Amino acid sequence: MPSRRDFLKHSALTCAWCAGAKQAWGTPGVRPLVGQEAAAEEHAPVEARYYEKQDDLRIVCRLCPRECVVADRERGYCGVRENRRGTYYTLVHSDICAEHIDPVEKKPVFHFLPGTRAYSIATAGCNIECKFCQNWEISQFRPEQVRSMRRTPDDVARIAKSRGCRSIAYTYSEPVIFYEYMYDCAVAARARGIKSIMISNGYIQPEPLRELIKVLDAVKIDLKAFTDRFYRELCSGTLAPVLETLKILKESEIWFEIVVLLIPSWDDSAK
Repeated sequence: MPSRRDFLKHSALTCAWCAGAKQAWGTPGVRPLVGQEAAAEEHAPVEARYYEKQDDLRIVCRLCPRECVVADRERGYCGVRENRRGTYYTLVHSDICAEHIDPVEKKPVFHFLPGTRAYSIATAGCNIECKFCQNWEISQFRPEQVRSMRRTPDDVARIAKSRGCRSIAYTYSEPVIFYEYMYDCAVAARARGIKSIMISNGYIQPEPLRELIKVLDAVKIDLKAFTDRFYRELCSGTLAPVLETLKILKESEIWFEIVVLLIPSWDDSAK
């Protein structure tokens, strides 16, 4: 029996074929990438960070708690990191599938640069699978299944500056899976006096997180619920790594906030 993810992918691709050029990918309000913009320029993939090489050209990914063991020519769970002859690559560096200028409060963050605008960007992919995801059209697809356009880190920083945005928000899908791109964009943004905000599920290993927050200015974590059952049954993940992320953020003294989405009968009881 096909999984929910397979069903959603096939359904969306069928709709895209029917709608033709009118199909808009991504979250409502995000400008779709169509026409000539949709064709990303050919460029060499960027080597991923946080992985270990094994025998028989296998690698172990150390970026998120899944710690995927990936054979040659295969990808990790997120679908955007690929093993090529024993070297692990990110396939989404500088290829965005959504961009939009939002009020920073829409991220949402509370009293971080209030009243300003954030240049929001995303690539395809995610490292968990929430059954209630509102952006599943990009978060649960592989990069070759969505329309994308080329945006280098310098491009991102330049666009944010030219549009009068005080910050860049890595959002809509899951920025942990485009870690290298987010890191490079944050460095380029800081050089122009622009802040960086990660909007994340918090599903990341401690070492890459500690390194990342050195170049970030704010973090918003979606705490899906406070039970492992919720994470296992509705998100295909676990709670403990997210709690560890929250502890690290608290210790780092970076500006961070927690958002909880209440789902009746699942995470809304008094207990």
